[in-house]
Amino acid sequence: MVWPACATGTRVKTGCVGGQWREYMDGLKGWVEAFSSAGIRLVFFFDGVVEEQKRREWVKRRRRVNGEISKLFRHIKAQGEQPGRELFCLPSGLATFTRFALRSLGQEVFCSVREADYEIASYARQHGSMGILGQDSDFIIYDSAPCFSVAKLRIHSLTTVMYDRQRLCQTIGLTVAQLPLLACLLGNDVVSEDKMMHIRNNAMATYRIDNPTAHSGAPQGQMVMAVSHLVSSVWGREEQETGLIPQTLNLSAPHRELLKRGVHSYLLPGEEAIQLGDISAPSSAFEKHVSSEILKACREKHVAAEGFMVYSVLCEGVIECSNTLEDEEDTELLPQALVYKPCRQRIYGLLLFNGHEGSRVDLPAIREWFVYAGNALKEPDMVHPVPISLQYNQPVLDLLWFGNGPEVSSLRLKSFLSMFDCQELSELYGAVEDSLLAALCLVTYIALQIQTLSQEDCDAYLSQAVCLRLKSQKELQHIKLPFLCSRAVQLGSLYVRGLAHLLGANCASGGPLPGATLMPWSSFDGRLFHSKYLLAHSGSDNTVLLDRDPFCLSQFLCLREKLTETCRKRGRVLQSRPKAPQQAPGPPNRDRHTGGGENWSERGETTGGGWRERGEARGDPNTCENRERLWERGGGGTRGEHFHPHPRGRSHRSRGRGRYQLAPRWSQPPAPGT
Repeated sequence: MVWPACATGTRVKTGCVGGQWREYMDGLKGWVEAFSSAGIRLVFFFDGVVEEQKRREWVKRRRRVNGEISKLFRHIKAQGEQPGRELFCLPSGLATFTRFALRSLGQEVFCSVREADYEIASYARQHGSMGILGQDSDFIIYDSAPCFSVAKLRIHSLTTVMYDRQRLCQTIGLTVAQLPLLACLLGNDVVSEDKMMHIRNNAMATYRIDNPTAHSGAPQGQMVMAVSHLVSSVWGREEQETGLIPQTLNLSAPHRELLKRGVHSYLLPGEEAIQLGDISAPSSAFEKHVSSEILKACREKHVAAEGFMVYSVLCEGVIECSNTLEDEEDTELLPQALVYKPCRQRIYGLLLFNGHEGSRVDLPAIREWFVYAGNALKEPDMVHPVPISLQYNQPVLDLLWFGNGPEVSSLRLKSFLSMFDCQELSELYGAVEDSLLAALCLVTYIALQIQTLSQEDCDAYLSQAVCLRLKSQKELQHIKLPFLCSRAVQLGSLYVRGLAHLLGANCASGGPLPGATLMPWSSFDGRLFHSKYLLAHSGSDNTVLLDRDPFCLSQFLCLREKLTETCRKRGRVLQSRPKAPQQAPGPPNRDRHTGGGENWSERGETTGGGWRERGEARGDPNTCENRERLWERGGGGTRGEHFHPHPRGRSHRSRGRGRYQLAPRWSQPPAPGT
């Protein structure tokens, strides 16, 4: 059974707080075991690329999801609680990490090098699969294996609905070979609905004249029947033999060519193909900058779903990132696309400079399609590679990927850490667990990029990473939150997107860290982080923050000391800026508890002076190029800043002060350079 990964039927609970990833893993395991016990082998496919002919539809969907995310944050800020199913949003990074989750469960996983639906249908046809379990109507159009509904699937009984391709053809009076033309005239990802509207309108007018009594059905059904009659009437022997678009269709030359491409997208290997010139796979975007061995390994790892980010850079020259749970009204926190941009530039540099100094290599920019507030997605961001900073020359990619020996291992680690400007952390390698080293690297990078990140935010990140390893899944499931904080939601999503960048950097540098340590089910739980965030900002003592565990407390203090030291070397001093969380107006919910005390403080609200107000949105190239200087000026105004410290105030923060103090006021909030 072939399963499009986008149709995976397991939900991540509490997605809006970053996801309970261990529970998600158990859910996936249950689904896999249900099929395995019935003797059904699953094969998963993931979208590896977004073809440019479908970019318009991709952008349209991203904009729609942006609206849904805005509603989600408005609900959280108004009610302080998880919204219902009508506002359910998948956690950031789900598609990225699910492929690795399934591989860890022993499943066969592929990542496409062209349109995933095409590769799925082609695989199912060539291997005689029992079916495709999905929810895309295109699988009915392909002349491939039967299509089963994942939405109607009942996992306990393994029953669902099968969409019968032959029965459909009998009902609408067409052959299977005519379905691609029908799909394109009705509108799909290649041929948008508006392009063929005049064809459909004419077909509907003719259908109503010829069938005056057949107007009682749903409008969509009538349209399908009308266009089906049109296809049947214009389809002759020539079209059947050659697959050409009927000449009798009233189409301009560009629309006819577009329709040809749309129909061709449904023709699988072995079927008659419309002649469209050279349709062979394009060569690598940067093949002259890397060896053939690197390109071969890159493609193999991509197809086997073992790599991340590298194939998109070397072979496509384009990278995209879907929606992230970010509050577009929060002008204090930068979008993750901008936070991690310097890291991506260094990843691009490591891959493309390939041992050469940056000044001696002229590289084209990488096209980035990243969704964030202020980006209209009318065109990609053009992002230039930046060489990584090492004491010696730029590392050669072939050595990093294929070399052996302790010196190569050390070079891999230093290259990896340099992409996050954390080279000093290499001394902790082997002294702390790899997952904690990765967490410290990520938190340090975020702190260096976001000047408004407070000591409390960093404490929440680090305490979550330390405590997670000792938590059972049952304990994680039973974490109760008194309310949700929109800022904590965004910080959780920011962290998970950071894990993806850790993964990309790890793949680019030859894998100095085990990939499993970078997975969210090994290093992050959304509810646990949210609880730590509320505790940290309410003034809980470190012993409470670390679950009163001496070993966890010792590790936490060690990591925090290294974080503080690394930041200080770069002129970044972390400050205590408690946000004093407060439950939003709404019905009381007294039965929820975090285990961190009862006196939650009043929350201040940040207003004005944000990153967009300073012209840092994508639309202003002049200010984008000088973002680093702009952010170093500092600033940000606050109002309503009242904070009542927790009775057990943190001794490490109050030493020498006797009480908590508010952070200073700024005219503009500081923010990172990019």
